[in-house]
Amino acid sequence: MAEVLATMVVGPLVSMVKEKASSYLLDQYKVMEGMEEQHKLLKRKLPAILDVITHAEEQAAAKREGAKVWLEEVRKVAYQANDVLDEFNYEALRRKAKKEGHNKDLSLDVMKLFPTHNRIVFRHRMANKLCVILKEIDVLVAEMNAFRFKFKPEQPEPTNYLRQYNSNIIDPTNIASESRADEKEAVVSTLLDQVGNENLTVHPIVGMGGLGKTTLAQLIYNDPQIQKHFELRLWVCVSDNFDADSLADRIVKENGCNPSGSSAREKLQNVVSGKRYLLVLDDVWNRDEHKWERLKSYLQHGGKGSSLLTTTRDDKVAQLMGTTEVKNLKSLDETHIKNIIETKAFGSKQVEQRPPELVDMVGDVAKRCSGSPLAATALGFVLRTKTSKQEWDAVLNRSTICDEENGILPVLKLSYNCLPSYMRQCFAFCAMFPKDYEIDVQSLIHLWMANGFIPEQPGVCPETIGEKIFNELKSRSFYQDLKSVPFEQKYDTFGRIKYIYCSKITCKIHDLMHDVAESSMGKECAAIATHPSQSEYALHSARHLYLSVCQPENLLNASVEKGSPAFQTLICDRYVKEDLKILSKYNSIRALKIKRGSFLRPKYLHHLSLNDFQRN
Repeated sequence: MAEVLATMVVGPLVSMVKEKASSYLLDQYKVMEGMEEQHKLLKRKLPAILDVITHAEEQAAAKREGAKVWLEEVRKVAYQANDVLDEFNYEALRRKAKKEGHNKDLSLDVMKLFPTHNRIVFRHRMANKLCVILKEIDVLVAEMNAFRFKFKPEQPEPTNYLRQYNSNIIDPTNIASESRADEKEAVVSTLLDQVGNENLTVHPIVGMGGLGKTTLAQLIYNDPQIQKHFELRLWVCVSDNFDADSLADRIVKENGCNPSGSSAREKLQNVVSGKRYLLVLDDVWNRDEHKWERLKSYLQHGGKGSSLLTTTRDDKVAQLMGTTEVKNLKSLDETHIKNIIETKAFGSKQVEQRPPELVDMVGDVAKRCSGSPLAATALGFVLRTKTSKQEWDAVLNRSTICDEENGILPVLKLSYNCLPSYMRQCFAFCAMFPKDYEIDVQSLIHLWMANGFIPEQPGVCPETIGEKIFNELKSRSFYQDLKSVPFEQKYDTFGRIKYIYCSKITCKIHDLMHDVAESSMGKECAAIATHPSQSEYALHSARHLYLSVCQPENLLNASVEKGSPAFQTLICDRYVKEDLKILSKYNSIRALKIKRGSFLRPKYLHHLSLNDFQRN
């Protein structure tokens, strides 16, 4: 599953290469002089490949081996093209610095980061590299046509087979009622308190996919106090269609209303007119303020205390619609997760009939669910068909609990697939960090910048764009647990030790969202922590590597002996005792973070953009 789904990062990669090929710097500083025709061909053929990526990914997911191999070759060529275009861009920056007189301020070592200053030698060397890339792209285009891949404008949305589309709650064991009792009572109380309010109030419930937002809304909707308080209760599952007239029509029809009126607007107004009503809009994705204002205008004729309850994964949607405080849904505690798993895994079996060796394993299964009732439900159903300890162990020992068998991944990927390609790449990159890792937000943005994931905007600092990307992903529930962490920085300035006390913003990624990132990157990202035995595949397939093992230099030196790895990001989170001159072999590296270690002259690393040697 992961191998197929990993192709989903190919599109963002090709898109990034296309943007680099169109960089204004290339033409402005004439770095492709004498190669203009090849440059035009490159700019024409990359979009052609990008147009059919979605169809190729669908074919690969349908087990078409040729499509899968083609996508892997596209990935390989895209990385090669990325390196070549970076060299052109570095040369453009060197010429820009020289023209503006800044090269005099740069040290010799820094200048050696750039390609050779001899324009004739540079042109000859780069023309050869560009020709190789174009030949490989020609082969890809020929195969693309042979496979008859077609243009598809965007990634198809996976169907959420686990979603309920109505207000009926299925909770025979009362686990949902008990696990969300406090949240339900808080929202019910807020709704009842609006009794004298003449304005329509909107109460948003926000959380990542699979936390039970719809279930909580169903519990509130079916609460006896709510049933008694509101004269009219209405429910509709919105999802991706937020056209006001279509929604108005659905609200009327799906709730069994038969009002008079010539238009959907009139019918909805007649349904709610003069009545205290509760309308639940479940699973809202719309960020268009005009669409929301139009629908809201249809709903203004209700009686005092009328309210709207909405569920969404997107905090910005909640801020757009909400008139009361946003209810951020948290993960369930482990006790309730265990109850869900036992109910689904053992079915109607009495406690004494349940195999004790399997009951003892429920706690370990619950930890893998990371507080998600969706994951607990799906895994419980999977385990119902497993009757031995060995089968349960096999499920527990999987690197990810999101797979074809349980259907969790398509639900979680709904949010991911809606992102622009550069945001998908930025988030998927986080698969290189271990689960539950505390990520330094500023450092993450710098890593994005170093790898070229942030699109260019004339006159706008890349770091500013990176901050906007992070905030956008955070609002969509990709990041959580933001906090300010104090830390101490030590500088050695002319022999004097200087301590500076600072703070940094950190965040985490929910384990299941980390699985989404992993499924998109496949073997492109790897985190080797504690056990060097995990390293065999990672050292030879990863582009972005996180190391937290004793003596990481041993692993890195061994990897070079078996062939030069194509690392683009390397983070060593343990102290390095020996020289790391071996890093000069890593020709594609763009971001390097190492604790201690000897300083490596940058002339060896032509693509290096972020160099963080920490000497504590």
